[in-house]
Parts: sequence; structure tokens; C-alpha cells
Amino acid sequence: MKAIVVQKYGSPDLLELKDVDKPAVEDDGVLVRVRAASVNPADWYGVAGRPYVARIAVGLLKPKSDRLGIDFAGTVEAVGKDITEFRPGDEVFGGRSGAFAEYVCVRNAVVLRPANLTPEQAAAVPVAALTALQGLRDKGQIQPGQKVLINGASGGVGTFAVQIAKALGAEVTGVCSTRNVDLVRSIGADHVIDYTREDFTRSGRRYDLMFDVAGSRSWSECKRILNPQATLVIVGAPKGGRLMGPLSHIVRVRLAALRSSRKVVWFIAKMNKPDMAVLRDLLQARKVTPVIDRRYKLSEVPDALRYLGEGHAQGKIIITV
Repeated sequence: MKAIVVQKYGSPDLLELKDVDKPAVEDDGVLVRVRAASVNPADWYGVAGRPYVARIAVGLLKPKSDRLGIDFAGTVEAVGKDITEFRPGDEVFGGRSGAFAEYVCVRNAVVLRPANLTPEQAAAVPVAALTALQGLRDKGQIQPGQKVLINGASGGVGTFAVQIAKALGAEVTGVCSTRNVDLVRSIGADHVIDYTREDFTRSGRRYDLMFDVAGSRSWSECKRILNPQATLVIVGAPKGGRLMGPLSHIVRVRLAALRSSRKVVWFIAKMNKPDMAVLRDLLQARKVTPVIDRRYKLSEVPDALRYLGEGHAQGKIIITV
């Protein structure tokens, strides 16, 4: 089968589309013919090998894994002998390392694709939507009627966060640039702030929860708009330096907030089947609709990663297989 392979750190130009062995079907696994995948910041960082501190986990001199991609949607081709939930021909989506390929074998985080979604739409969901769901529900403890600010509302995670926060009953304010105002309003934001025209940290408005994808503001600025018992959930930050990367911003904010009554949380989403089922239900009920920016072929993954690295994507970037 064909798959995107990374053998050393550097630019996306180093990626290759190669013939590799098709994964074997494990007893508790599901073999999926991939129809679409999507790109996440983790893929970009995995190719760049930055921040350097992350190499402790992913490989010091070269990547421990030569495969990229997590999100996928496709058709079940075979199932292991212990699998009763799926059968060949089922349309599914989920998350599995090595998704930039024609086939993946997945054990856990896979669910049936809702009939109202295309494979491309379903492939846009897993990492970004799980980040939004777990960040808002579990880390932010979002409650109906709360005022929620989403900084970076037009990107992959942000577009899901706006819709999930609305589905959970919040009053949502989205922050984005001028060209994305109509998009953020169209997906359900109650209020939209164009950060190029208004400094949202000086608006005088207060929020119960700030979901920060952009990581563009210091703690002193964020604190101005947070109620005394509010929570700031950080899920993104600028690329930063080579050593610490986005972690430098996160560390600065958390240290600055140590004595505050407000809570600051940073986390990385965990891929799991129960939360994938929650997302499936939200998608099936049309409470959440994936936003897709651009589509690339499997052979064009380097171009997709370069575009992602520019930081201006509206919603998700899709890889068609």
C-alpha cells in the first residue's frame, strides 16, 4: 500500500510517498481502507522535530515512528476475531497513528460514520473536535448559560469549540480576524470580535470560561476579562522558539496565574471511543458540522503541511486518499 513516510526531521519536503506493508488485522483490531484523513498541528511538529524538548518522547535524532497522520475516515475491509461491533463494508471514522496511508488497523478510537457526513467531513473530526469537547466539558467544566470566549475561533479546533460550546448551552463569543467573522457567525457564535479592530481584553466584558486556541495574550490581559472563579483552558499557543516551542507561552501563563482565584488548565486531548461516540451523536443531530478549508491528495501532504504551518487555515485541511 501507499503511505507517507518521514525518516528524519526537517521541512515537509523530506516526506515521501512510499510502498509499505499493509497492516495485518489483529484479533481486536479493525482494518480500514482510508478514504480521507486530515492534518493537525501535531503532524507539523512531528516533521519539524520541534520543540526540541518533545524529542525526548518522539525520538532524539530521528522520529521513532516513520508514519504520520491521526484522523481518518474510511470503509472497514476486515475485522479481527474478537470484534463484534463492526463488519466489512461499514463506514467508520476515528484516530490512529499512521493515517496518511491507504490502510490503517485501529483498535479503540473508531465509530460508525453518521450517514449525513461525507468521509472528508468525518475525517476532519477526531483530534480537533476531541480537543474542543474535552477542553470545554472536562477541563473547563462548562455549564449552560455561561459566557464563553473562544480565542482563535476560525481554525480547526476553534470551529468545533464554537459549535460544541453552543450545543452545551453556553453563550459564545468568538475571536478571529476580519476575513473569518462571517464564518464564525455562521457556525453559531452569539458574538464575534474582530481582533484586528477591537482589543477583546479591554472590552469590559467578563467571561466564565476562556478557551484559548491562539495563545496570543498574556496572563495579565486574559485576567482582565475573566470572572473571579473563571477558568482559562489553553489548547494552543504560538510556535515559539526551537527549544520549548509553544510550551514557553503555556509555562509563562501558568506561573503568572499561580496566586489567582482563576484556574488555568493546559492539556492534550486523549483519543478514546466513548468521546468519539459523543461526537458522532452531535454530528448526527447536526449540532456540529465540520468546516473544511482545503483538500489535498495523499501525494500532496507536504503542501498541506506547509499551508497548515502558515497558520491561516479556516477549519480543517483534508487529505483525500
